[in-house]
Amino acid sequence: MASPSLSSFAFASQQVVIYAGLFIFTAGVIGGPLVLIVFLSLRTFRQSSCAFYLTIMSIVNTLHMFTGLLTYIMLNGFGINWTNMSLFYCKFRPFFVQLCASISFTCMCLAIIDQFLATCSNPRWHQWTNIKIARYIVMGVGIISILHGIPFIKSYNHTISSITGTFSCAITNSIFYKYNYFIFLPVIIGILPVIIIIIFGILAYRNVKQIAYRAVPLVRRELDKQLTVMVLVQGFCDVIFVTPLIIQSVYSLIIGIPSDLDIMIYLNSILNIIFMVYYCHFVVGINQFKT
Repeated sequence: MASPSLSSFAFASQQVVIYAGLFIFTAGVIGGPLVLIVFLSLRTFRQSSCAFYLTIMSIVNTLHMFTGLLTYIMLNGFGINWTNMSLFYCKFRPFFVQLCASISFTCMCLAIIDQFLATCSNPRWHQWTNIKIARYIVMGVGIISILHGIPFIKSYNHTISSITGTFSCAITNSIFYKYNYFIFLPVIIGILPVIIIIIFGILAYRNVKQIAYRAVPLVRRELDKQLTVMVLVQGFCDVIFVTPLIIQSVYSLIIGIPSDLDIMIYLNSILNIIFMVYYCHFVVGINQFKT
């Protein structure tokens, strides 16, 4: 039986999931359509490849609120596990969550790379900041993400947990389990995007500091500055929101699954808080562009 202090901590983390999670969910669902109105109503944004990446990111972030965050709130806040109720949803949710997360972080990286290229002093790099090229790239990213999600559909099944003895939706393929927790979560949607964001964010910031001294039309100069500020703010927030999840993933890889029930409850409670911080990425990615 868990100690009173541990039970209080677990209850507190549950309340964080309920109240913080519902706030994040509401902000994301309301903010998504407003961002689309802003981006699609202004011609300058409709013709910008960077704004196109941010628009796609806002769309998938909004969709992610329903399948990813809402299901997490119901499970860890109210104890209602929708994935146990349907084999279809058990397979669909992991597929769709990885699809949205992969596209979201990829579009963020593409947006910040796009602004680096758009603000370069060498005009040859500017040809890659093209809305047509951006559309083809996003289509390719979508296809790759869908194909990447097929193993998620095959590997998630209803099973009985060997630890708790309860019926649950879990990965039944040991090879895919290692890939998901050793590579996909900590590296593909963790360390790799953070590294790209930091590197190209610094380079884009340096370019913007020098753009005032170049012979660039005033309208183009101001648009580049505005978009660069947007992606830099988003990139900075991503580093803050994703880093705790990276640390937790690496820590879990080192210590493995604890056998002590109290330690497991403690780690799961911390993980609830970390995931609320992580989901802030999807809300900031939606709502910061309204300002």
